[in-house]
Formats: sequence, structure tokens, C-alpha cells
Amino acid sequence: MPIIRPCKVCGRKNRIPANHLADTGRCGQCKAALPPIDEPLEVDVEQFDEITQNSRVPVLADFWAEWCGPCKMAAPEVEKTAKDMAGKAVVIKVDTERYPELSARFNIRGIPYFAVFVSGKPVVRQAGLVNHNQMETWLKNASATAAA
Repeated sequence: MPIIRPCKVCGRKNRIPANHLADTGRCGQCKAALPPIDEPLEVDVEQFDEITQNSRVPVLADFWAEWCGPCKMAAPEVEKTAKDMAGKAVVIKVDTERYPELSARFNIRGIPYFAVFVSGKPVVRQAGLVNHNQMETWLKNASATAAA
């Protein structure tokens, strides 16, 4: 299930496979460059599985809820991480109210909750508020581990 990304030049919606979210591509219509994803992607269960299992780079998952104050405080840190790590990692957001089955799958008891996935497997799990420096360190360490 590809992710749909609009071209910033012509507006065409392009289908990007999960394993190419960190790559620079081209718009199917105007051929303008489509840079790597540089913002958190709101995902459903199917997209979560597709991205975490097929991404060629580490994936940071932010499990959150609209009512959660610390989750709102974490949001700008998650966005900064997505920008800083564009091309090196993918950042996704999971609304725990809409997709409680994902919270249950990972036995999440408190939010915000962060997990880093490499090849579909969680390599970091942490509940509680952290800053973008910590998130980026997790992703860089996961990249080094994956490359080794």
C-alpha cells in the first residue's frame, strides 16, 4: 500500500512505495524532484505494517492521542526529528484512540510512547516525553546497527 504524496510543483498525487519514502523520486507528471519524506506521516494499521516492515531506513513511531498534554509537547520534537533525519529515517505517528490494536500489539501502557523499528522489529521502546536529540540518537544508532 503506497503512501500518496502531492507534488509541490504541479500538485499531482504520486504513489510512493514504503521502501522509497526516504529516497528522492520524481513526479510522474512534471518530473520535478520529490524529496524524501521530511514530516511525520499519520498512519493506519496497514500503513504502519507496510512502512515498518519494508522501509530501508529506521522508522520512528510516535504513539499519541489528541487528549494527551505530553503528546502535544512532543509533537514539535517529532516534527524536527522528521526534518533533520529526512532521507536517513522515516517518522510515523499512530493515533492510539483510532488504532488501539497497535497499542495492544506493543503492550503500550503510557503515552507518548516511541519505538524505533528496523526491518519490522522494534529496537528501541520508550514511554514518556523526550526531545528530538534523543530521537535522532536512537535513529542514528539503529542505522549503525542495521549497517553492521
